[in-house]
Amino acid sequence: MIMPIIPALIAWGIITAVIVNVNEFTEGTAATDAFGEIIGPMIHFLLPILIAVQGGKMIYDVRGAVVGATATFGVIIGSDFLIAQANAALPEGADELGQIHMFIGAMIMGPLAAWVIKRLDALWEGKVKAGFEMLVNMFSAGITAFLMSVVGFFALAPIVNALMDVLGAAVRFLVDNGLLPLTSIIIEPAKVFFLNNAINHGVLTPLGISEAAAEGKSILFLLEANPGPGFGVLMAFTVFGVGAARATAPGAALIQFAGGIHEVYFPYVLMKPALLLAVIGGGATGVATNALFDSGLRAPAAPGSIFAVLIQTASDSYLGVTLSVILSAAVSFTIAAFILLASRKRDLQAEDSFSDAVARTEAAKGKSSAALAGLAAQAASGEAAGRINSIIFACDAGMGSSAMGASVLRKKIKDAGIEGVTVTNKAVAALPGDTDLVITQQQLTDRARGQEPEAIHVSVESFMDAPEYDEVVELVRSRAEVGSAQPAAVGAGAAAPAASEPSGSATGGILALDRVRIHSGSATRDEAMAEAAAALETAGAVTGDYLAAMHEREETVSTFMGNELAIPHGTNEAKDAIKASALSVARYDDGVDWGGQRATFVVGIAGVGDEHLQILSRIARLFGDKATVQRLKEATSEEELLELLSAVDEG
Repeated sequence: MIMPIIPALIAWGIITAVIVNVNEFTEGTAATDAFGEIIGPMIHFLLPILIAVQGGKMIYDVRGAVVGATATFGVIIGSDFLIAQANAALPEGADELGQIHMFIGAMIMGPLAAWVIKRLDALWEGKVKAGFEMLVNMFSAGITAFLMSVVGFFALAPIVNALMDVLGAAVRFLVDNGLLPLTSIIIEPAKVFFLNNAINHGVLTPLGISEAAAEGKSILFLLEANPGPGFGVLMAFTVFGVGAARATAPGAALIQFAGGIHEVYFPYVLMKPALLLAVIGGGATGVATNALFDSGLRAPAAPGSIFAVLIQTASDSYLGVTLSVILSAAVSFTIAAFILLASRKRDLQAEDSFSDAVARTEAAKGKSSAALAGLAAQAASGEAAGRINSIIFACDAGMGSSAMGASVLRKKIKDAGIEGVTVTNKAVAALPGDTDLVITQQQLTDRARGQEPEAIHVSVESFMDAPEYDEVVELVRSRAEVGSAQPAAVGAGAAAPAASEPSGSATGGILALDRVRIHSGSATRDEAMAEAAAALETAGAVTGDYLAAMHEREETVSTFMGNELAIPHGTNEAKDAIKASALSVARYDDGVDWGGQRATFVVGIAGVGDEHLQILSRIARLFGDKATVQRLKEATSEEELLELLSAVDEG
C-alpha cells in the first residue's frame, strides 16, 4: 500500500523544503504563501486517500479503490472531530492538540471497505435482472461507501486516535529520558523481516510529520531510513566475508546506500543472525548522534538513499545527519567484522548458505523482488554453489510448451557434453519441491517459486529460442566443475528423457496428412486456434469443449514459443475433453498476430499420456534451428511439409 504512493510523499517533502527555505531566507511573496497552503491538505488528505486507493485496489481493483478511498474520508473527518472536541475542552492558554494524519486509518479502512463491497457483490452475482446491472452496481458501491464512512467516523477514528496517542506518548517518554536509541532494538530486527514500511510509514511518518509541522524537522524520520547500519554490514562482508556473500556484497552496498533499497542487505543478516547485533548497534549510534546534535529531516526520506536523506535534511542539521550516517556505518562495520572473523574458518569449510538466505528473504517479503533476484542470480554462479542434477520446464498444463522447451535444452546440454543432468517437464502445480532449477515463462515464475522455493528460477519469454538457455548451460557446466563429485541421482525423473527422445521417424496416428495445412494468406489468432481445434476434433482426439479450454489457456499465458511457432492447447483441467493423442499443423504464409508476435506455424496439441511428447520432441528440434524453420517455410506442399516434420534426425 505504501510503496506506490512514495512519489507523492517525495513531492510533498520537496514542496515543504522549498517553502521553508523561501520563508527562511526571504520575506516570501503572496504567491509562495498561497502555494504553501497545499502542504497541509496534501499530508492530511491526499496521502492517506492515495494509500486507501492502493489498498482498495489490491483487494478489489478499481471498484474496491473507490469504495475504500471514500470510506477513508470518514476516518479522517472523525479524527478531526474528536481532536476539535478535545481542544474545546482544554483550559484557556493550554497547548492544543494537532491533527492526526490517518496513514494507519487508511491502511485499515481502504482494504476493509474494498473487502466488504467484494463480498456483497458476490451475494447477488448472477441474480440481477438484465438491464439493471449498472443501477445495482452503482448504488451498491455508493451505499457501501456511505456506510463504511460512517463506520470510519464513529468506530475506527477513535481507535486510531487512541493508538496514535499511546505511540506519541511512548516516543515523547523516550525522547524526554534520552532513551530514543533503544528503539533500534525493535526497528532494526523488524526491518529484516519486512516490517520496515509498516513501522516507518505507518507509525513514525505520521508522528514525525506532526513534529515537523511544529518544529520544522523531526528525528523520527531517521530512525528507520538511516542507510548507515546496512551499509556497514555490507562493507564488512566485502572485506571479511566468504563465497557468494563476499562476491555480491559490493554491488549490494551500492544499491542499498545510493539506491535506498535496504532489502538487499537483509539476506546477509539472515545468513548469520548474530549480525542483528551489528545493525542494532549501528542504528542506536545513528539515533544517539542525531539526538545529541538535535538534527532531523523536514520530511520522510523515501526510499532510504543517502541522497534522499540529504535532500530532506533541515538546514541546521547537515552536520548531525552526516555524522549519524558515518558513525552508524562505522559501528555496524566494526561489530560485523568481529562476528565474521570469529566464524571465518567455519564458514570457509561449510557450504555457502547465502542462496538460502536470499530465498528466505524473498519468502518474508511475500513477493518477487528485482533486487533480491539479482542477488540470487549472482549467488547461483558463485564458487560455493552446488551441482545441478535436475531441471524442470514448467507450464500451466505441463503438456506442450514445457515439453518442447525441455527438448531444446536437453539437446543443448547433450551437445555441450554435460552428463548426469535430467531435463523434464511438468505442470507448475505438479512441481515436486526438490528440483535444482526451474524454467518457466515470465507470467508463471511467481507461481513456480511458491512450489519450488529452494530452486534456482529462470524466466523466459518463449520456450523455443530463449537466449537464457545458453546461460543455463554455462551455469550447469560451472556447477558440474566445482560442485559435488557425487553422481547425479537416478530416480523416476531419470527415465523421462527416454519418453521424449524416441528413435525412428514414424509418427503413427498422432500427425497425419489430413491435419497438415498450408495457407497462402493470414488469419487471426482466434481463427487459427479454431482451425487447430476443429482438426483435432475431426480426428476424434478431442470433444467440442476443447476450443474453450484453448482460449482459457491463452488468457493465462501465451502459447507462442518463438521462432515463428505457436502451439495452442488446453489447460490441465481440460483432460476430460481429450480422447486421444493427436497434433495438427497449419502454416500461414502471411503470418498470425499472436499477442504481438508473428507466428507462421500453428501446431494444435491434444495429448493422452506421453504419446504426443515424441512428435513434440521432433518439432522442438526442428524449430530450434532457424535454418530448418526456413526449409519448412519453403515447403511447396502439405506432403513435403509432413515429410520434413516426420524425418528429424534423432541422433
